Amino acid sequence: MCGIIGYVGSRPCEELILGGLERLEYRGYDSAGMVLIDDSGFTTVRAVGNLAELRKAAAGSTSTATAGMGHTRWATHGRVTEANAHPHADASGRISVVMNGIIENYARLRSALQDEGVVFLSETDTEVIPHLIAKHYAGDLVQAVRAVIGELEGHFAFVAASADEPGRLVAARRECPMVVGVGEGELFIASAIPAFLPETRETLEIETGEIVVLEAGAITILDGDTVVSRDPATVDWDADAAEKGGFDTFMLKEIHEQPDALNDTIGDRLARDGTVTLDGIGLDDAALARVERIHIVACGTSFHAGLVGRYLIEDWARIPVHVEVASEYRYRTCLAGPGDLVIGITQSGETADTLAAMRVARERGAHVVALTNIMGSQAVRDADGVLYTRAGLEIGVAATKTHVAQVMALALLALKLGQVRHTLTGSGVADLGEDIRRLPGLVADYLASPAADAAIAAGEKYAERPFFLYLGRHVGMPVSYEGALKLKEISYVPTEAYPAGEMKHGPIALLDDGSPVVVVATDGHVFDKVVSNIQEVRARGAQVIAVATEGNEEIAEHADDVLFVPRTLPLLSSVLAVVPLQLFAYAVARARGLNVDQPRNLAKTVTVE
Repeated sequence: MCGIIGYVGSRPCEELILGGLERLEYRGYDSAGMVLIDDSGFTTVRAVGNLAELRKAAAGSTSTATAGMGHTRWATHGRVTEANAHPHADASGRISVVMNGIIENYARLRSALQDEGVVFLSETDTEVIPHLIAKHYAGDLVQAVRAVIGELEGHFAFVAASADEPGRLVAARRECPMVVGVGEGELFIASAIPAFLPETRETLEIETGEIVVLEAGAITILDGDTVVSRDPATVDWDADAAEKGGFDTFMLKEIHEQPDALNDTIGDRLARDGTVTLDGIGLDDAALARVERIHIVACGTSFHAGLVGRYLIEDWARIPVHVEVASEYRYRTCLAGPGDLVIGITQSGETADTLAAMRVARERGAHVVALTNIMGSQAVRDADGVLYTRAGLEIGVAATKTHVAQVMALALLALKLGQVRHTLTGSGVADLGEDIRRLPGLVADYLASPAADAAIAAGEKYAERPFFLYLGRHVGMPVSYEGALKLKEISYVPTEAYPAGEMKHGPIALLDDGSPVVVVATDGHVFDKVVSNIQEVRARGAQVIAVATEGNEEIAEHADDVLFVPRTLPLLSSVLAVVPLQLFAYAVARARGLNVDQPRNLAKTVTVE
């Protein structure tokens, strides 16, 4: 979720780069940097913190360079330090690179380069790229970049510069977004249009696998050896729409950013053979294998992620897991102690009740890990270890991408625990790793499919109903809780969520003719039980909206509307099943004319009890 901007043209570009980075700061803000390029070489400035810190570091500059590039960082590899901030250079200082994304095979590439005598100055995966470009460089940056792309695995977008070719930038992308802005005798390249919108509205989208060569007034797009001809398009966004990436709201934008959030949270933690590396949690493999019990403390959406995590950990690692509402846990008799692992989930790292619960557990001698999205937050400072999600800044109050990133982080922890406790076989680890790795692509496929439109249409269809009941079993239960919470948060419609098996113990009394009941009915060993519950509510005249697995023809016989999601391992289905419920809630709220980004009475971070 980092931000990139590059420029080549006739104007001094320092302020263009800084201004563009400020408009991209929402994408990453733990550190930033830029490189200005002229005939004398590179002038590089980097700083830890927000863009104000970079401006301070650059204060007094008199550069007249007419080419340059900048980057705002959201750390995925390496700590938040100036050395890890972009741009990164090769050993000679003649090649400079900024990058978004993940280089999955960076460890192997780094080791091979070190064997050749290359000295690395950072902990990042990005730094392998300038060293590789330098290795292949023979006077033509384009050819060097082309050679390097063939060695890289992962999803990325990067821009490279050579001090020997000061008027040229060469960029490449694989999956991660990149767009060119076309001005009069000048060109911009960025990870998102807002970076250059004040300067030009003429844009060129770059397709995955393409290489882009930018020189003042000239652009060449290459697909392999083929030169691609593509006409610019004109965007008509205003500044507010630009920040939202062309979406109507931040919430919708962030729903569509979930594949990136999942990919980035996986990052370099999951190897091709399924083995997981979680360096920051403060426990080595032997200590992790000795964990006797796990307590998860969280609030709201984070609590629902914890419930999903319980199913994953108990199934894969065979460790008992207790999931507690943090505001209650802090006032109960705390039974956590030495040998226990306590995970505090808080996207902001500042949730007061979760922080208090973590402190209670730590005082009792438990090992406490913060699962958070914000580096340097209070949760990180209070904990013995940390497991970061890498969802990027979330502006919408109703959490979406941070929720799925939390579930992904817990899935990685569950897989790691299964490995160190030997409750999973080698082939089982590899298969689960592959299932996890496929999830971001499945979410992306879903969001681009007619099935996503069907979820919006269903929300519009039921928007005026005065009450909703959500039901689910097993891993579908926390999904139903989260779907109901989203509806309550942004549409203000009274909504109840229950384990489907509890329906006959009271909630069924709420139903009458036409009551909408949303049921999570994805494939799994409880599917037949869920169908029985559906039949029970339909017998009372309720209308059923079912979230089901693609290809399940049976469910259509039992539901009025079916929201299909791609097939995955049943235990991982929550990552997919929650997305149509996010869209459903969004459509209900929008149909009611409500502000989904700033729902009444709610704040993004709850810092008081």
